[in-house]
Amino acid sequence: MRNPLRILLATVRIVLLILPMAFIILSYQLLVKFNFKNTPQRAYRIRRNFLKYANFILGIKAECEGQMHNDTALYVSNHRSLSDPLILCKFLDAFIIAKAEVAKYPLISTGAQLTGIIYVQRENKESRNAVRIKMTETLASGENVLVYPEGTVNCHKRTLPYRMGTFQELVKLGIPVVPVCLEYKKHKDVWCNRSMLKHFLLQFGYFRTESKIVIGPAMNDKEGNVLKDKVESWTNECIEKIHSNWDSHFNRFDSTQK
Repeated sequence: MRNPLRILLATVRIVLLILPMAFIILSYQLLVKFNFKNTPQRAYRIRRNFLKYANFILGIKAECEGQMHNDTALYVSNHRSLSDPLILCKFLDAFIIAKAEVAKYPLISTGAQLTGIIYVQRENKESRNAVRIKMTETLASGENVLVYPEGTVNCHKRTLPYRMGTFQELVKLGIPVVPVCLEYKKHKDVWCNRSMLKHFLLQFGYFRTESKIVIGPAMNDKEGNVLKDKVESWTNECIEKIHSNWDSHFNRFDSTQK
């Protein structure tokens, strides 16, 4: 049975996010209209400040180990939940590669376009190729990019196989890959087989969401498949290490799936 108090808490949080988000986006759009130049650095700063507020309102407690690479890099992260970018982009300044469906979400899509996003239709080969081109152009211009190479959220402990295309392009450019691992302490925070609304109500109907981020070392290789394996292996080792210090929900959840 759904807990009405949890639904109320999640609903109040939605309102407390939407109102300031709308104000910030409208204000920034007006400034840009009147010759205020929208640069990535300004957009990142606005995004970071809003995400600090959003993390506080949503009750997200994120421990971060490691830091951004000094030079331009592709950040490659595992994918657990709709809240992943809200947490990661408080610590990372990067354009985000996101599924095309995000463009349909009011306010979120506008804010994302202002602060740096690249849309992809994952089922469409032409779209994936176009995104790789846009990704390489963005990296070549000196901006970081954040990508989720699993292609979807994953509710099992180990990562889904990382897609090769991303790594092949990086080898050509000679730009390093920085692996990122993001994990949640409770299984209610992992998006699994439910709609976005149902997941939001479940995840943020509780007072606290506890997570940990580890930003790994920059990695290079001459072969795309070797680079992919290195990043994927590092991420899975990191997942194991994080959960070894918790009473891991995966030990219970994965056992029920066998």
